[in-house]
Amino acid sequence: MNSISIVIPVLNEAGTIDKLIPYLLKNSSPDNISEIIVVDGGSTDGTQHLVQSFPDVRLVNSEKGRGTQMNAGAHSAKGNILYFLHADSYPPKNFDNHILQTISKTSQAGCFKMTFNSSHWWLKLAGWFTQFSWKISRGGDQSLFVFKSLFDALGGYNTDYKIYEDNHFINTLYKVTKFTVIQEQLTTSARRYHCKGLWTLQYHFSIIHLKYSLGASPKALHNYYLKYVNVKKQ
Repeated sequence: MNSISIVIPVLNEAGTIDKLIPYLLKNSSPDNISEIIVVDGGSTDGTQHLVQSFPDVRLVNSEKGRGTQMNAGAHSAKGNILYFLHADSYPPKNFDNHILQTISKTSQAGCFKMTFNSSHWWLKLAGWFTQFSWKISRGGDQSLFVFKSLFDALGGYNTDYKIYEDNHFINTLYKVTKFTVIQEQLTTSARRYHCKGLWTLQYHFSIIHLKYSLGASPKALHNYYLKYVNVKKQ
């Protein structure tokens, strides 16, 4: 019987994790969810204490780095399906049923289409494009579900990538399995755009994507991110 382990990497997410966990518990069935694993990368804002206040949630401590943290959560997971979720992303109601009804031997991974919690026309357009199965429309904010056996076989997230690790792993998944975009809507925060400015951040993310497509090293991508973006968001 399939069961889902939810893996949430966090770093100083006290303002989000205390809202997300109750939401996940309310909008899923305990029959389908093996566990919720929150992987902390060294928070100093009380995130760990908040997580420990939820008896149905397991806290895992890890070295900082989203790929490293997600690998740590996956390694300790008991469910045979991994569901990676950002702390500021809210999947649709009954997301667990949608995942279980979708995942199969022929489609071993996927995500939800996405919308930002913003009325800005560009972010609405960007969200609209996530309904399509194109690789260019993918990103970690949309969440990711994958059979644990496939995740392990592929070696998990490449921790050389301090950024863009989601896209790098998803690109690998596209090569080995059918990747399904569930046509139910996940809502994610636009906070990083508010922090840096929408057009500024969009420009730099486009440059990062172009650099990756042209074969830039993980270190080069990270250096560019630190110089021009450096948004404090997991």
